[in-house]
Amino acid sequence: MRDVEISDDMIRLGQLLKLSGLVEHGAEAKDVLEEGLVKVNGAVETRRGRQLVDGDEIVLDDEIVRVVSTA
Repeated sequence: MRDVEISDDMIRLGQLLKLSGLVEHGAEAKDVLEEGLVKVNGAVETRRGRQLVDGDEIVLDDEIVRVVSTA
């Protein structure tokens, strides 16, 4: 697992997928979400706009990232 720092209290899932390098661009984020390949805190998530906060864990394939807020 690796931490991804954000400077605000929250970030949207689509933005985090790009920021963390799990996907290269927004269209790819949309595709992996629609296919049900992304889990947030253990549950499949399909909404790009899902708000993530400090401590949330995101899984895509074998990669796990955790949101860390520096705000």
